[in-house]
Amino acid sequence: MKKISILGSTGSIGCQTLDVARNLKLDVLGLSTATNIELLEQQAREFNPKAVAVLDESLADELRYRLEDIETEVYSGREGLSKVAVMEGVDTVVVSVVGIAGLVPTLEAIKSGKNIALANKETLVTAGHLVTEEAKKRGVSILPVDSEHSAIFQCLAGNHKKSIKNIVLTASGGPFREMNANELENVSVEQALVHPNWKMGKKITIDSATLMNKGLEVIEARWLFGVDGSRIKVVVHPQSVIHSMVEFCDGSILAQMGSPDMRICIQYALTYPERMKNDFSRLDLVKLGLLTFEEPDFNKFPCLKMAYDALKMGGTAPVVLNAANEKAVDMFLNRRIGFMDIPRIIENVLSKHSVNRNPGLSEILEADEWARDMAETEEQKLKQG
Repeated sequence: MKKISILGSTGSIGCQTLDVARNLKLDVLGLSTATNIELLEQQAREFNPKAVAVLDESLADELRYRLEDIETEVYSGREGLSKVAVMEGVDTVVVSVVGIAGLVPTLEAIKSGKNIALANKETLVTAGHLVTEEAKKRGVSILPVDSEHSAIFQCLAGNHKKSIKNIVLTASGGPFREMNANELENVSVEQALVHPNWKMGKKITIDSATLMNKGLEVIEARWLFGVDGSRIKVVVHPQSVIHSMVEFCDGSILAQMGSPDMRICIQYALTYPERMKNDFSRLDLVKLGLLTFEEPDFNKFPCLKMAYDALKMGGTAPVVLNAANEKAVDMFLNRRIGFMDIPRIIENVLSKHSVNRNPGLSEILEADEWARDMAETEEQKLKQG
């Protein structure tokens, strides 16, 4: 039986991973949350892990009190997250925490010889060169959980990397695909949180609305599959049925299709190279109807273009892109800025950054902190007009 730890078990991906664990009867040794100790307590009582971690150290003591009748150890803070990631006996660590918080524990897990089921795209966006080099050095696998990257991974099975012409990432287009630029200036938080196809956490849902999520996926795909950014394309596919495609040098295109259900991708990452039965949603091709495709509008959704530009610049540029975006999305969710202020802040922060072409971990973390501080400064400038 495979033994797993889940970093971010109370989020959308984490909860769906536990659905998969129930289906496959996996042994769950570790769980973690940022702040949701109520749900983490429920999960701990059901799965009886060896340890759990709470990122918010102020809540750890309360969880210890709640769990004092069972033998689960409670860790706290970033150090606690890393402890859950490197636990003895764990085969695979599912990384589904949001943002750059997943970077250090992922690196620690790789160094301890764990395979990674990766749902935290920011890990590769900010430190792709470090993470992939460490995985190669340790002989461990990084298996994609995102539906798009899982689709590419499946399409590449049995095919040589040299035969790839283009990778094609599909995007739903989000809730504002048919709006014009002027209308986007006035969209509300509530409107932005209604994704047409997927049920996700708040941050990634906003990223999908701005198309930054697709931009981050472009950068992630570059590191997962070793393909230059110029050969990673994005096409808008509103139905979210074709999860992504690979175009080969002979003109063939392979596409992976399925229901918009993340549990299928999660399960494949945890059973690879085997496929196992489940009772998850199924795709009915007869009822499906038309599949349509469109070019993305880079002018209306500038976050996607900025992601391509940051990938081309390399070094710490994607770190700054990601950090400024995380901060701006948080500002929008807290109603401090408007929807189109998100790309404005990111662009302004990027324009002020001097790129470090070959950063180590400390330089990456410093660039991340700098970008967050600079995003705060740019917000104040926006308010001042």
